[in-house]
Amino acid sequence: MPAPRYDIIAIGNALVDVLCHKDDAFVAAQGLSRGVMQPIAPDRAVLLHQAMGMCEEVCGGSAANSMAALARLGLRLAFVGQVGDDRLGRLFADDMAANGIDFPLPPIDTPTGRCLIIVSPDGHRTMNTAIGASEYLPAAAFDASIAADAAIIYTEGYMWRTPEPRAASVKALEVARAHGRRTAFTLSSEFCVRQHHDDFVALLGGGLVDILFANEGELAELSGLADFEAGVDWTAARVPLLIATRGADGAIAVDGGKRYETPAEPLGPIVDTTGAGDLFAAGVLAGFAQGRDLPTSLRMGSIAAGRIIGLMGPRLPDGEDLAALIDKRLRSA
Repeated sequence: MPAPRYDIIAIGNALVDVLCHKDDAFVAAQGLSRGVMQPIAPDRAVLLHQAMGMCEEVCGGSAANSMAALARLGLRLAFVGQVGDDRLGRLFADDMAANGIDFPLPPIDTPTGRCLIIVSPDGHRTMNTAIGASEYLPAAAFDASIAADAAIIYTEGYMWRTPEPRAASVKALEVARAHGRRTAFTLSSEFCVRQHHDDFVALLGGGLVDILFANEGELAELSGLADFEAGVDWTAARVPLLIATRGADGAIAVDGGKRYETPAEPLGPIVDTTGAGDLFAAGVLAGFAQGRDLPTSLRMGSIAAGRIIGLMGPRLPDGEDLAALIDKRLRSA
């Protein structure tokens, strides 16, 4: 089989994050649940956006954030996502191009999705998403020739919200599996797992996922077990490689029954946890794409996550050399 054109292809929601700092009283006044990601209707998104006042617009979407970080590590990438033919859609497409990420789908006549993120003083985020055009990502967008041309296919649980994006993601995983490529999947959020629990259990049971990313809360929702270790055991029995994050307590991986651990690596004060999981996944996937072993790949994820939580938003500043930071910290171990 010829070498793949891409190291990683991701399929995910194409969103623009709208971020601002507000106290918990604002969150409560808006009738929101602190620290939770939840979908909202487009008209509700407009009202909330207005109430938030002056905000920063940053291209986002979970898998897209991971890809933007992976682009800093010299990998060959493509992102399959749907934007609208509007200002935010052009902002997103331009961002992909600036990062050297192939972005094959043309825009459609539906507003680009947005995620309204309210960051509390302690860095926790309350995320409210109107996915807009991403809801209409067609299953046909991911054809066999594209999916077969990546060493790793990565997709996100958020795609399960509507039928066409869900079908596109499943198709991507099936095509990757048929061509002997590795597949990776993130549970995305506790809310997402609650909404699609049976689908996710069936997905893992179907053998389409090689690598599963989850955090502590998501594991509890998936397994139905409050005890973290019990949840790890339950989930690890259903996927070849489980990678679970625990915030300040670091991360663990279970690979064929063998357990690995890595500590968290904060590089300074915590400003905003938006994108921590996305950057962690990016570091780990980069390690795999570069042929590094699992312990090193886990540490790369912790370093990337440790950097992003010291910043506002899910993206690194322009020109920041993530590869140099990771290499420096790996050498200092």
